[in-house]
Amino acid sequence: MEMKNRCAWVNVSDPLMTSYHDLEWGKPVHDDSVLLEFIILEGAQAGLNWRTVLLKRENYRAAFDSFDPVKIADYDVTKIKELMTNPGIIRNELKIRSAINNAMAFLKVQREFGSFDSFLWNTDRRFPIVNGWKESSDIPSRSVESDKISRDLESRGFTFVGTKIVYSFMQAVGLVNDHTIDCFRYSELTR
Repeated sequence: MEMKNRCAWVNVSDPLMTSYHDLEWGKPVHDDSVLLEFIILEGAQAGLNWRTVLLKRENYRAAFDSFDPVKIADYDVTKIKELMTNPGIIRNELKIRSAINNAMAFLKVQREFGSFDSFLWNTDRRFPIVNGWKESSDIPSRSVESDKISRDLESRGFTFVGTKIVYSFMQAVGLVNDHTIDCFRYSELTR
């Protein structure tokens, strides 16, 4: 079996994190429902680690109607109470309310730009950004671009979209390639 060189943050004995790294992290995403999923999950991660969120991801998909923004935007107090009792998700009322709020803001962006994908990947922004980090410790937690997108999202009514959360979102959905140069995914994603 061939051993692949991966980013140092990947624990190769953890199949969940290895799979996420190998198949998703840094891969450009253009599907609006997946983009909303990552906005909600990255907001849910605030103060926690990504593995915790990944362990609950399937539960989030079920609890949040497969990240359908129309359905989420319509959640009411009864639904919030139901979500607050769901042990399969992170039961933080601010984060749950943020997910609902962000679905509403997401729908407004879709109406304005035709899709969230069009808004995010527009030609004024030069994505994907391909970095060339030698060490995982070199990777920043924010950037000029994440600062701009964070401010833009906040001005459009999004919450839990501070610059560090947005930078993690950018890494997750391939707006930025932060695989280290010795990682097999770096070259795959820069082709």
